[in-house]
Amino acid sequence: MKRWLPGLDTLRQYEAAWLPHDIFAGIVLATMLVPVGIAYAAASGLPGIYGLYATIVPLLAYALFGPSRILVLGPDSALAAILLGVIAPLAQGDPLRAVTLAGMMAIVSGTVCILAGVARLGFITELLSKPIRYGYMNGIALTVLISQLPKLFGFSIESEGPLRSLWAIVSAILGGQINWVAFAIGLATLIVILLLRNNKRVPGLLIAVVGATLVVGVLDLGTQYGVKVLGPLPQGLPGFVVPWITSSDLVPVLIGGCAVAMVSFADTSVLSRAYAARLGSRVDPNQEMVGLGAANLATGFFQGFPISSSSSRTPVAEAAGARTQLTSVVGALAIALLLLVAPSLLQHLPTAALAAVVIASAIGLIEVADLKRIYRIQRWEFWLAIVCFVGVAVLGVIPGIGLAIAIAIIEFLWDGWRPHSAVLGRAYGVKGYHDITRYPDARRVPGLVLFRWDAPLFFANAEFFRERVLDAVATSPTPVRWLVVAAEPVTSVDVTACDVVAELDRSLHAQGIEFCFAELKDPVKDKLKRFGLFAQLGENYFFPTIGVAVARYLETNNVEWEDREDWEDDDVQGLERVAGQDTASGP
Repeated sequence: MKRWLPGLDTLRQYEAAWLPHDIFAGIVLATMLVPVGIAYAAASGLPGIYGLYATIVPLLAYALFGPSRILVLGPDSALAAILLGVIAPLAQGDPLRAVTLAGMMAIVSGTVCILAGVARLGFITELLSKPIRYGYMNGIALTVLISQLPKLFGFSIESEGPLRSLWAIVSAILGGQINWVAFAIGLATLIVILLLRNNKRVPGLLIAVVGATLVVGVLDLGTQYGVKVLGPLPQGLPGFVVPWITSSDLVPVLIGGCAVAMVSFADTSVLSRAYAARLGSRVDPNQEMVGLGAANLATGFFQGFPISSSSSRTPVAEAAGARTQLTSVVGALAIALLLLVAPSLLQHLPTAALAAVVIASAIGLIEVADLKRIYRIQRWEFWLAIVCFVGVAVLGVIPGIGLAIAIAIIEFLWDGWRPHSAVLGRAYGVKGYHDITRYPDARRVPGLVLFRWDAPLFFANAEFFRERVLDAVATSPTPVRWLVVAAEPVTSVDVTACDVVAELDRSLHAQGIEFCFAELKDPVKDKLKRFGLFAQLGENYFFPTIGVAVARYLETNNVEWEDREDWEDDDVQGLERVAGQDTASGP
């Protein structure tokens, strides 16, 4: 129970002194959750009420299944573009069909997260490097921002894709379709939110939204100037509904649900670890995935849509004094009370103000400063981020995220496919053997090539390994007698690589060259024994250190090497152990 239901363990350890803090923080949190939930629902192509449904249920589910005591879950701007990209083409303007599709996407996302958490695959999102995450999140932010501009200007457009939408927006503006009253309200709301967003003592978002609602309601701007408003919300709470979809919708919903799972868990895991470090606790990433999955699964069956953690609402809960997930429970109950008692309270909330809320959140997703740092440090990773950004902005969110994942896999494989390798020599004043390109004055032992391979040896780089070894032999300044692979960085080897090594050994032997390994790890050596390479090369040609290999070469080939007095003591002792000599005798 403690493993799978962390909320019960928190409840068992709950202290009475925490209760006033959690209740107050929950009420404060609810004032922010209501407008944000409605705004993100609208940004996702759904009626506003479903944003509240997708706020209530996940908060309750995560309080039971989530490992973090402070994290706040709910509708998120990072997911709005994904939802809109999948739902809008399939729903074709039908709100009920849109809700059904969104609910099934939440179920898909929740199932994927739970299965991955149970299988302990919480490390998966770590495969997405920081530049790639910046790229696709900046692309998502731009997509969300573009999607909200028509609402901010007070008109509507029909187009698919960020670039086409941008062109349609420009055409509408040039065509004089702007509702200047709606635009003034939206712009004022956006300015207030941005000016007060870093002030923890002043609820800028609440002030902006309430102010816009009062202005529209008191002046009756909806009727007189055509300012679009939310209208009265349905009274009551969400019910249990199975969101059945047609077979033609299955593929896009599955793809979208998986994309949501990856993006939401990537954000949730980063935020969860950050707050765990701040609070001096530890969060299990696999249980975090289960908690996020349970929240998505629950909201999918209760008329909600996919959710994630929030980097804007979590700090609100923390600043208000939240101690545990009871804060989220109080916030959810406060919203439920609103729907039961006063569903018409927000009927004059202008959609331009909701668009401003989403735009402010999208601006918060954009990362520029760290990309500048990456540009200074390593430009190819900066351009990797730009490619992901352009992919999302041009191709759309789902293809763009697919492109980001593909690039992540290629990036992951590249270092192993074409790894660094080096020929080693003895540098003056530095112990050990080092890359001769870094130490041009380093001297090489006549007839001996010390070759270091800085990666696992597997099917993708085996041929490259052979090429680099043969090139090292060909460019040796003296005829080669031995080639020693400094194999400490080699952490694994597969069948394909072993076959290449066996063939390489035969090729070198035909040239009169002994093929040796030094510093090979025992698990890798065990694999070579199973593959028969240990017997083929000969046990005497596997050395514990490079120094021992050099010493054995000098002894076997009767080569004079004036640096013998510089050998490290452990190399000398290793040679004596290999040779079976008395450790008290000299080298």
